[in-house]
Amino acid sequence: MCEVFISADPQSYDSRTRSVRLHGVVTSIRLENLFWLVLEEIARRDGMGVVQLIEKLYDELVAARGEVGNFASFLRVSALRYEAMLAQGRIPVDTAVAIRSLDARAVLHQLPQGWGRPAREALPEIKAGRAPRVRC
Repeated sequence: MCEVFISADPQSYDSRTRSVRLHGVVTSIRLENLFWLVLEEIARRDGMGVVQLIEKLYDELVAARGEVGNFASFLRVSALRYEAMLAQGRIPVDTAVAIRSLDARAVLHQLPQGWGRPAREALPEIKAGRAPRVRC
């Protein structure tokens, strides 16, 4: 079993720090290289750079939750969710398909417990009876 995990390229779990500007404030984010690669792929799908994606995720997280908490952990979980949703066929493997073009309700339908927001925190679009789009 362990061979599946220990055969990973050591470069993939080395950390890299990037500086980003969020609303005029420069901050540093430290993630393992593999997470940066996944975030770069997500950003590319929607015609953005990784810093633009990070700014967009930050802004939407603040708008949805009112606070950010541990943003680096949020980015790791976002990358993991993306990979899991690819593996489950919820997101097309074809990277030419933009994430923002997907129907969020279909992508998020019947997620495993603990992977989605509690039902009481439904997106405003769902409360209004509209099909939301993925916001990236």
